Amino acid sequence: MATAFPCQTSAASADFIASLASVDVTNCPVSWTVGAKAASFPGQDSYFQGATPLDTWVGYVVVIGFGALFSIFTTLVVYLDKTFAGNASMTSEHFNTAGRMVKTGLTASVIVSQWTWAATLLQSSNVAWQYGVSGPFWYASGATIQVLLFGILAISLKDIAPSAHTMCEIVRARWGKAA
Repeated sequence: MATAFPCQTSAASADFIASLASVDVTNCPVSWTVGAKAASFPGQDSYFQGATPLDTWVGYVVVIGFGALFSIFTTLVVYLDKTFAGNASMTSEHFNTAGRMVKTGLTASVIVSQWTWAATLLQSSNVAWQYGVSGPFWYASGATIQVLLFGILAISLKDIAPSAHTMCEIVRARWGKAA
């Protein structure tokens, strides 16, 4: 009886899959099963023959260049805001809390975007491969409980300390100066 087996991506995958006689490999691409790729690149694990595709200076230019570009852009936007919007009296508290103008929708989207990072997306693909269409749904539903509990905690903290933005301020509002 043939069983389904996920395709291997290592260089030895063709030999490994061929050694398993009871495994159905008809769903694997030809280049993974019968060595079209292995014959072209025997013993190699890189298409660049061990060399980097770009020079090191290109990486430095990209990182430092984009960093300088975004710094200049942010400085320009703040300057224009002070000049034309009249927010010259903005304090660090107003800046760090966005003037307390952030609504629930934006807060929820920030939580979900921070929760859904690259490893989560890749793992949900693995779960989809192993368990089918319902796999990513059940994978995500496990973490949904944490997001809901965080929302309940945030609401109760806003009741206790509506103007607090640090943990120390929350402790002071809950237990007083003695804590």
